Amino acid sequence: MATKKIVIDPITRIEGHLRIEVEIDENNTVKEAWASGQLFRGIETILKGRDPRDAGLIAQRICGVCTNVHYRASISAVEDAYGIALPPNAESIRNLVTLALFVQDHIVHYYHLHSLDYVDVVSAISAEPDRAAEVAQTYHNYPYRTSTGHMSAVKEKLTSFVNAGRLGLFANGYWGHNAYRFTPEQNLIHMNHYLEALRVQRDLSRAVAIFAGKTPHPQNLVVGGVTSVADMLNPQRLNDFMFIIKDARDFIERAYLPDIKMALEAYRDDIKAGTGRGSGNFMAVGGYQFGQEQQLFEGGTVFGHDFGSVEPFDEQYITEEASRSWYADDAPVAPYDGKTEPFYTNLNKDGTLKTEGKYSWVKAPRYKGKPMEVGPLARMIIGYLKESPVIKPYMEQFMKETALELMDFSTTLGRNAARAVEARVCCDYLFDFCSDLIENIKYYDEETWTKYDFAALPKAAQGRGIFEVPRGVLGHFIRIDDAKIANYQAVVPTTWNASPKDEGGVRGPYEESLVGITLADPSAPLEVLRVVHSFDPCLACAVHVINTKGRELSHYKIAAACVL
Repeated sequence: MATKKIVIDPITRIEGHLRIEVEIDENNTVKEAWASGQLFRGIETILKGRDPRDAGLIAQRICGVCTNVHYRASISAVEDAYGIALPPNAESIRNLVTLALFVQDHIVHYYHLHSLDYVDVVSAISAEPDRAAEVAQTYHNYPYRTSTGHMSAVKEKLTSFVNAGRLGLFANGYWGHNAYRFTPEQNLIHMNHYLEALRVQRDLSRAVAIFAGKTPHPQNLVVGGVTSVADMLNPQRLNDFMFIIKDARDFIERAYLPDIKMALEAYRDDIKAGTGRGSGNFMAVGGYQFGQEQQLFEGGTVFGHDFGSVEPFDEQYITEEASRSWYADDAPVAPYDGKTEPFYTNLNKDGTLKTEGKYSWVKAPRYKGKPMEVGPLARMIIGYLKESPVIKPYMEQFMKETALELMDFSTTLGRNAARAVEARVCCDYLFDFCSDLIENIKYYDEETWTKYDFAALPKAAQGRGIFEVPRGVLGHFIRIDDAKIANYQAVVPTTWNASPKDEGGVRGPYEESLVGITLADPSAPLEVLRVVHSFDPCLACAVHVINTKGRELSHYKIAAACVL
């Protein structure tokens, strides 16, 4: 059977550098896939020998998008190692910042990173604004800023871009591709909300900065608590935060969820065909407690789409291996014992990956020896199956409104649906987390830091910070000897999802989800982008490069997408 390899390098509209290679047969169906992170991550090496209290400020530099969650996981790993418990106010403030980031990240992902895989920008300029306003009414009784006048203004703006040849970041899309299915009016509605989402996500960044000081790279966390005391005690700051969350909730209800429902309707055949479905191994760790005994997310694992069985999560089953990754030690090891010693093998002479050997800077994490998909899809499925009083009502309502079954979420568009449901959950329950903080303050609890004597702490210890973050399960693992960091490993969501094959040749989630999709036009592999983007890749978290003196090691120029 004749096969042909397609190389997409770099994948754009993601964070970091990702290369995807797929092998297709004569019917343009993907038979094999390889996901390759293209830069080395050396943060773990940089951290060795440093004061554990400094770990968070350095570890947050793993990424310029996920700064807060790396900061928090790193600080929490040190607190876990030393047995330092947080005051309730510090936990509340950390949760407010993290969950606001969830909402911001999900809105940015769908509109600014992923929607253009389904939305034809050029088609939108042929839409009839009055008809677009009517179509928007079919998805919500009060759609977000979709009057005829407003839609006319958006169409005029897009038309001026196209006619002037100033498409900017829209310039290199596969416009006119026959895999697009929205009508011109539906495209215009989506582009309208694309532009509106720019303001909403900016304001959500302001909400994060209210308690985090700034974003990206906040500086409000310290081992033992937070430094946001003045912000916590200022009623105006609390009010500003809640006002922004209320505005974001309005956008989610009247724009985000209706647009997702529109996509599910237009691409229902793909959903029912299982396009982008992976192995069905899902993992979540749960967390984010509020009130007396409630928590936002449930922990657990599901294997092979067996929705009748949810096993408890146990971090002892986590390993990482590098048999197909550009590192020296191949064998599976626990994160506390992991090493970060690069061992690069070059590409083939034709520029393709050496796909039978090492081919990625991303390691291969496994749980009980199996690759696991993490993220909103895993959280929503596990929350639903575990009868979460938080998650299940939202999932049931959405499934009733869209006629989706649980298996339908395990697809390319299903991942987007799960993410939209989660954005609504986080936005709604942020007010409960605010209430916890206000209730503490009302009864004169103003503690935000647990005092400790570093000199009296153990000289040797190990700990971890494991959290659900926007893209999935994040774990930071630290081992301390002689009061210095002896070993450090971060196992991040994109490491789980962008994992290369393991020693047994078992594909990671990206790769498994790509196998079986059919391309309408191999020279414009839009379908590949849809699958990969549905995971919300953040390769910067999975890979990094810098030397210990902060100097550039090499300069790389990556060729545009090509077909071999």
